Amino acid sequence: MTDTPRPGIDIPDHRGRTALDRAGRDLDRNPDVRVRDVELTSQGWHVLRRTTFDYRRRDGRWITQRHETYDRGNGAVVLPYDAERRCVLLTRQFRYPAYVNDHPDGMLIEAAAGLLDADDPPTAVRRESAEELGVTLGPLTHVLDAYMSPGSVTERLHFFAAPYTAADRTGTGGGVEEEGEDIEVLELPFGEALGMIRDGRITDGKTILLLQWAALDGPFAA
Repeated sequence: MTDTPRPGIDIPDHRGRTALDRAGRDLDRNPDVRVRDVELTSQGWHVLRRTTFDYRRRDGRWITQRHETYDRGNGAVVLPYDAERRCVLLTRQFRYPAYVNDHPDGMLIEAAAGLLDADDPPTAVRRESAEELGVTLGPLTHVLDAYMSPGSVTERLHFFAAPYTAADRTGTGGGVEEEGEDIEVLELPFGEALGMIRDGRITDGKTILLLQWAALDGPFAA
C-alpha cells in the first residue's frame, strides 16, 4: 500500500506548487546551523513551515531548536516624491491584522508596496504604483533591502524612491478590486507626512523608513 500523495509536496497544490517541504533543507552557508527536518504545517495562499535544526552556541555547545517560518515571498515598496512641490504620494487602506492588534480603525497610511510574484523588484514597484496610486514613476533609486520581521517571516523587502510630477498622475489608482483592494490615494506635503510619524498617524514600518530616508539622505535632505 502506497502513501497518499500530498498536495504541495508530492503533487501540485491549488497554486501549482510542489516540494514546499524542501525549502531550507540544503542550506550550508552557516557551519553553526544544521537543518534536520522541514515540516509543512499550512499551505494557504502563503506557506507556514516548522523547521528543526541544530545550532552551535557561542560557547561551542550544540542545541536543537524548532522554529516556525511564514513564507509569503519577497516584496518591494516605493516612495514617489515631487521635489519641486515638496510632496509625496502615499496610500490609505484597511489592514485587519493592525485592526485586531489595537490600531484604532485599521486604516493605515502606507507607501505603495506589493509582493514580487514573478517580477523583479523594479518592475514590481512600477506595477504597484500604477495599480495603487495611478502614477507613472521616474527613475528609481534603490534605497535599501530589509527583513521586516526576521523572527518569523522570511520576506525580504526591497525599498525604492522615485520622482513624479503632477502630469505623471494619469490613472485613478485604488488597487485591484478583484483582489479586494480599496485604496485611497494621498498626496501629502512632505513636512506633514513627517509630522504624522511623530503624532502616530503613520505607524507602518516600511513607510517610516522611507520618509526618514527622504529627510536624512534623500530628496528632502537639508
